Amino acid sequence: MSAIDIFFNWSVLQRAFPMLLRGLWYTLGLGITAIVLGSILGTLICIMRLYAPRPLRALAVLYIDLIRAIPVLVLLILIYYALPFAGITLSSFSAAATALTLVLAAFTAEVVRAGIEATPKGQFEAAAALGLGFWLTMRKVILPQAIRIVIPPHASNCVSVIKDTALASVVALSDLLKQATDAQALFANPTPLIGAALIYVALLWPLVRLTSWLERRAQRAYTR
Repeated sequence: MSAIDIFFNWSVLQRAFPMLLRGLWYTLGLGITAIVLGSILGTLICIMRLYAPRPLRALAVLYIDLIRAIPVLVLLILIYYALPFAGITLSSFSAAATALTLVLAAFTAEVVRAGIEATPKGQFEAAAALGLGFWLTMRKVILPQAIRIVIPPHASNCVSVIKDTALASVVALSDLLKQATDAQALFANPTPLIGAALIYVALLWPLVRLTSWLERRAQRAYTR
């Protein structure tokens, strides 16, 4: 049997493709959920770290440092296998979404902090002179300016989250990698794994190029 028949068997790929497609929808759903929730949570944690009372700021710093130091796989295993001992049982999707959301939130908090701190302090003073409240100032004045700095690194973090969705197969979520592994066992051929790899590349390569473009655009805008 040739290497083509082993790794690029078209017949096996055709039969496995519906399974891969089902896994792709799980992967996309998981990635989008983690990105949306992680972005919102990370922004709130950033604001708490910068402007909350001292105990809450210390708590935010502890969260950010601790979550960034824990490997995603370890956090996922703890959430899925350890929380039931505390009476909290999550489905595979919920556990994976929670782990990825927590991780992205920690990185988002640092990225947003850099964007806010790069905003001229005169903007805060001008908003205060106009009588704007804190939340209105953040929403109307500060965050719109910080977002130019935030978007490129945040986009890179989002790409990393989508790649990390492959770890969800550890908790038996039927994502793209899990379906590819099941298809490999079903057809006794590694071609489905090659198919899954190609799907990941087709999905992530445009996002990687988009991230690079956003970084170049932000750099040009910053040097003007």
